[in-house]
Amino acid sequence: MMRWSIVTVALLGVIVASLALHEHYNTGISPCSINDKWDCGIVNHSPYAIFGGIPVAVIGIVGYVVLGALAWKRAWLILFPTAVVGLAFSLYLTHIEASVLEVWCVYCVISLTVISVLTALALGIFVWRLIERPNRRRAASGN
Repeated sequence: MMRWSIVTVALLGVIVASLALHEHYNTGISPCSINDKWDCGIVNHSPYAIFGGIPVAVIGIVGYVVLGALAWKRAWLILFPTAVVGLAFSLYLTHIEASVLEVWCVYCVISLTVISVLTALALGIFVWRLIERPNRRRAASGN
Protein backbone atom coordinates (compact mmCIF):
# COMPACT_ATOMS: atom_id res chain seq x y z
CA MET A 1 0.00 0.00 0.00
CA MET A 2 2.73 2.48 0.95
CA ARG A 3 4.68 1.72 -2.20
CA TRP A 4 1.70 2.63 -4.36
CA SER A 5 1.05 5.78 -2.35
CA ILE A 6 4.59 7.03 -2.86
CA VAL A 7 4.63 6.09 -6.54
CA THR A 8 1.34 7.97 -7.02
CA VAL A 9 2.59 11.08 -5.20
CA ALA A 10 5.84 10.93 -7.18
CA LEU A 11 3.80 10.76 -10.40
CA LEU A 12 1.94 13.88 -9.28
CA GLY A 13 5.35 15.51 -8.77
CA VAL A 14 6.40 14.58 -12.32
CA ILE A 15 3.21 16.18 -13.66
CA VAL A 16 3.69 19.40 -11.68
CA ALA A 17 7.39 19.64 -12.59
CA SER A 18 6.47 19.04 -16.25
CA LEU A 19 4.02 21.94 -16.10
CA ALA A 20 6.78 24.11 -14.65
CA LEU A 21 9.12 22.99 -17.44
CA HIS A 22 6.49 23.91 -20.00
CA GLU A 23 6.28 27.33 -18.37
CA HIS A 24 10.08 27.62 -18.45
CA TYR A 25 10.00 27.41 -22.25
CA ASN A 26 6.73 29.31 -22.68
CA THR A 27 7.22 32.54 -24.62
CA GLY A 28 3.64 33.72 -24.30
CA ILE A 29 1.60 34.95 -21.38
CA SER A 30 1.85 32.72 -18.32
CA PRO A 31 -1.38 30.82 -17.65
CA CYS A 32 -0.74 31.14 -13.92
CA SER A 33 -0.02 34.86 -13.82
CA ILE A 34 -2.50 35.69 -11.09
CA ASN A 35 -1.17 38.99 -9.76
CA ASP A 36 2.11 40.72 -8.89
CA LYS A 37 2.85 38.15 -6.14
CA TRP A 38 1.83 34.97 -8.02
CA ASP A 39 3.38 34.58 -11.46
CA CYS A 40 4.94 31.32 -12.63
CA GLY A 41 6.38 33.07 -15.67
CA ILE A 42 8.55 35.41 -13.62
CA VAL A 43 9.81 32.57 -11.44
CA ASN A 44 10.42 30.10 -14.29
CA HIS A 45 12.17 32.67 -16.47
CA SER A 46 14.42 33.96 -13.69
CA PRO A 47 18.11 33.11 -13.52
CA TYR A 48 17.27 30.87 -10.55
CA ALA A 49 15.19 28.59 -12.80
CA ILE A 50 18.43 27.07 -14.10
CA PHE A 51 20.85 25.18 -11.89
CA GLY A 52 24.16 24.01 -13.33
CA GLY A 53 22.88 24.72 -16.84
CA ILE A 54 19.82 22.50 -16.34
CA PRO A 55 16.29 23.82 -15.88
CA VAL A 56 15.24 23.28 -12.27
CA ALA A 57 12.02 21.67 -13.52
CA VAL A 58 14.05 18.95 -15.27
CA ILE A 59 15.87 18.30 -12.00
CA GLY A 60 12.46 17.99 -10.36
CA ILE A 61 11.18 15.56 -12.98
CA VAL A 62 14.26 13.37 -12.62
CA GLY A 63 14.08 13.57 -8.83
CA TYR A 64 10.44 12.49 -8.72
CA VAL A 65 11.13 9.63 -11.14
CA VAL A 66 14.02 8.47 -8.94
CA LEU A 67 11.85 8.65 -5.80
CA GLY A 68 9.07 6.72 -7.52
CA ALA A 69 11.55 4.10 -8.73
CA LEU A 70 13.06 3.71 -5.26
CA ALA A 71 9.58 3.18 -3.82
CA TRP A 72 8.72 0.74 -6.60
CA LYS A 73 11.85 -1.28 -5.82
CA ARG A 74 11.14 -0.96 -2.08
CA ALA A 75 14.54 0.64 -1.50
CA TRP A 76 13.20 2.16 1.72
CA LEU A 77 16.51 2.96 3.40
CA ILE A 78 17.72 4.89 0.33
CA LEU A 79 14.36 6.57 -0.29
CA PHE A 80 14.37 8.70 2.86
CA PRO A 81 17.79 10.40 2.45
CA THR A 82 17.04 10.96 -1.25
CA ALA A 83 13.72 12.59 -0.37
CA VAL A 84 15.47 14.81 2.20
CA VAL A 85 17.86 16.06 -0.49
CA GLY A 86 14.86 16.87 -2.71
CA LEU A 87 13.12 18.65 0.14
CA ALA A 88 16.24 20.68 0.96
CA PHE A 89 16.56 21.77 -2.68
CA SER A 90 12.88 22.68 -2.80
CA LEU A 91 13.19 24.71 0.41
CA TYR A 92 16.18 26.54 -1.08
CA LEU A 93 14.10 27.42 -4.15
CA THR A 94 11.22 28.50 -1.91
CA HIS A 95 13.62 30.84 -0.11
CA ILE A 96 14.59 32.33 -3.49
CA GLU A 97 10.92 32.89 -4.33
CA ALA A 98 10.16 34.48 -0.95
CA SER A 99 13.29 36.54 -0.32
CA VAL A 100 14.91 37.26 -3.67
CA LEU A 101 12.22 37.25 -6.36
CA GLU A 102 9.36 38.08 -3.99
CA VAL A 103 7.06 36.27 -6.43
CA TRP A 104 5.50 32.83 -6.01
CA CYS A 105 4.92 30.11 -8.57
CA VAL A 106 1.82 27.95 -8.10
CA TYR A 107 3.62 24.94 -9.61
CA CYS A 108 6.57 25.43 -7.25
CA VAL A 109 4.36 25.63 -4.17
CA ILE A 110 2.53 22.47 -5.23
CA SER A 111 5.89 20.78 -5.85
CA LEU A 112 7.05 21.82 -2.36
CA THR A 113 3.91 20.22 -0.96
CA VAL A 114 4.49 17.05 -2.99
CA ILE A 115 8.12 16.65 -1.91
CA SER A 116 7.12 17.38 1.70
CA VAL A 117 4.50 14.61 1.60
CA LEU A 118 6.98 12.23 -0.04
CA THR A 119 9.59 13.00 2.61
CA ALA A 120 7.07 12.46 5.42
CA LEU A 121 5.99 9.12 3.93
CA ALA A 122 9.62 8.08 3.44
CA LEU A 123 10.43 9.05 7.03
CA GLY A 124 7.53 6.94 8.27
CA ILE A 125 8.74 3.93 6.33
CA PHE A 126 12.35 4.54 7.37
CA VAL A 127 11.43 4.60 11.07
CA TRP A 128 9.09 1.64 10.69
CA ARG A 129 11.84 -0.40 9.00
CA LEU A 130 14.31 0.49 11.76
CA ILE A 131 11.83 -0.62 14.42
CA GLU A 132 10.71 -3.70 12.51
CA ARG A 133 14.20 -5.06 11.82
CA PRO A 134 15.11 -5.83 15.48
CA ASN A 135 11.65 -7.32 16.01
CA ARG A 136 12.18 -9.67 13.03
CA ARG A 137 15.53 -10.77 14.43
CA ARG A 138 13.99 -11.51 17.81
CA ALA A 139 11.15 -13.46 16.20
CA ALA A 140 13.59 -15.42 14.04
CA SER A 141 15.75 -16.30 17.03
CA GLY A 142 12.73 -17.39 19.06
CA ASN A 143 13.06 -14.75 21.81
